[in-house]
Amino acid sequence: MELNNYIPVLVQIGLALTLAVIIISASHLLGQRARTNKVKDSAYECGLPSDGKSGARFSIKFYLTAMLFILFDIEVVFLIPWVLVFRDFLQMGIPILMPVLFFIGLLTAGLVYEIKKGALDWDK
Repeated sequence: MELNNYIPVLVQIGLALTLAVIIISASHLLGQRARTNKVKDSAYECGLPSDGKSGARFSIKFYLTAMLFILFDIEVVFLIPWVLVFRDFLQMGIPILMPVLFFIGLLTAGLVYEIKKGALDWDK
C-alpha cells in the first residue's frame, strides 16, 4: 500500500474542509451580527413589517400532503432500478413482471384508499 493511492482522497477531504471553513467564515462576516440594527434583526417580508405571529399554525392538510408526496416519491424511486434491469432479467429468464405488477397494484390500492378517505381533498 503506497501513500500515492490515498492522495485523491486526501485532496478531496482537504477541499471539503477548506470549503466548509470558507462558508462558515463568510456567514460570520456577512451575516446578522449587529443586534442593535432593527432592520437586520427582523425577518424580510417583501419590505413590509410582518403582521402575524412568528409561530403561525398551519393546517394538517399541508403536512399530510407533504408526507403522502414523499411516500409515493420514494416508492416511485424503487421502480427506477427495475426499469433499468428489466431487459437483463428477461434475457436471463428471471420472471420479474409479476412482482413489479404486484408492487404497482399496492401503490394503486394505497392511492385509492387515500382518495376514499379524503386525504387529498382540500375542502375538508
